[in-house]
Amino acid sequence: MPERRTVALVTLGCARNEVDSEELAGRLAADGWELVEDAADADVAVVNTCGFVEAAKKDSVDALLEANDLKDHGKTQAVVAVGCMAERYGKELAEALPEADGVLGFDDYADISNRLQTILNGGSVEAHTPRDRRKLLPISPAERQSADVALPGHAQAAEEPAPAPADLPDGLAPASGPRAPLRRRLDKSPVASVKLASGCDRRCSFCAIPSFRGSFISRRPSDVLGETRWLAEQGVKEVMLVSENNTSYGKDLGDIRLLETLLPELAAVDGIERVRVSYLQPAEMRPGLIDVLTSTPKVVPYFDLSFQHSAPDVLRAMRRFGDTDRFLELLDTIRSKAPQAGVRSNFIVGFPGEKESDFAELERFLTNARLDAIGVFGYSDEDGTEAAGYEDKLDEDTIAERLAHMQRLAEELTSQRAEERIGETLEVLVETVVPLDEAEEGEGAYGRAAHQAPETDGQVVFTDGAGLVPGRIVTAKVVGTLGVDLVAEPLGVELEEAAG
Repeated sequence: MPERRTVALVTLGCARNEVDSEELAGRLAADGWELVEDAADADVAVVNTCGFVEAAKKDSVDALLEANDLKDHGKTQAVVAVGCMAERYGKELAEALPEADGVLGFDDYADISNRLQTILNGGSVEAHTPRDRRKLLPISPAERQSADVALPGHAQAAEEPAPAPADLPDGLAPASGPRAPLRRRLDKSPVASVKLASGCDRRCSFCAIPSFRGSFISRRPSDVLGETRWLAEQGVKEVMLVSENNTSYGKDLGDIRLLETLLPELAAVDGIERVRVSYLQPAEMRPGLIDVLTSTPKVVPYFDLSFQHSAPDVLRAMRRFGDTDRFLELLDTIRSKAPQAGVRSNFIVGFPGEKESDFAELERFLTNARLDAIGVFGYSDEDGTEAAGYEDKLDEDTIAERLAHMQRLAEELTSQRAEERIGETLEVLVETVVPLDEAEEGEGAYGRAAHQAPETDGQVVFTDGAGLVPGRIVTAKVVGTLGVDLVAEPLGVELEEAAG
């Protein structure tokens, strides 16, 4: 009988990384590895790192060091870094962090089982050598689909082994098509992300992601649909489409409006109650896409719009487009079609050359935009980006002051926006039901309405959790707020009790 091998996957960063971790989990489970939740219980701890900004990189290093400590106290024998930080820095990370027993890039994912086994056996695997992944795909988007390049979450034909055996472990998605990845869910959440595309063709001057994620390439609609059907069979009720830029979907497949066609098909999958689209570029929003997002049953009117700033001079320096008035006009168009639509965005303050008048212009936009969720970040240089070489940098104290001011404003504005929803009737996906303290009666229950994405936005706190079941969508009336969170009273709960 083969030796029992255990592995734990620790995931940091965005939903795209979560999908990649589940692909790695699928590959490992198909090769006989046992997946465990706690890294202390695993022979190998695989840390899926984030390499986006300094804070995320620090969290990744801390997670690797924490996992390494388990080698002295748990059964863990090896710690391996994968993900964006490993892809971006490779050998440099391996030299700076000898505690990691392996640093693997995206090209290693197809053979992840053998890589981990080699490391577990005491052997060494050469650390990944970083390269600009934009250069691995043709310049012409139309020629990219046939390229033989490792794309996490895509699992191209060249990567796939012989057809999977009929006795795959329970809960493992079969590689049913030439580009359908093996996938193993790592939790029981009624929500799951589905990768729509990888990479980005935009050249924002502050962003390094295209250099290590590569140029934009879409997944085929049949693969996205197939994976969504499998997730529905696993009990998933909401799928969130993720990529670096969902508004570009289909351009390399010959149809820039392919997302408008795909969304109704995903919404029609049996068992799926919600389809959510993340990360949309304001400059690429088109009337047809807005119409589909605001009028298709089960497709939620949710707009994760990457504004980043609203002052024209700052946006041009960022190599982006738009201004306050055009952005407000876009939001008016959306809300004229779906008044309850949810809108979130992220912003950078303290960008090189940002004048006080630019900062005031951003404040004007935020004050009038009525966003449901706002993320604010202070500018910092990122290796290899154009902005890192800009002159007219702001000093750290000024950036910190502007960041603190805008974060306070964002908290106030999003709380006000939540209060505007008092009295609204919402459809809420129940995600968590937990026993309350013994001194209290009943159960606590939490969920999300259509305008709230997982992790990044607020949530709904139910006034009464009796009869609520994770994975059910219930009608609820908003009766109060807790900052950005909504307090809601379930309506028609007796139907839920009967169904349960």
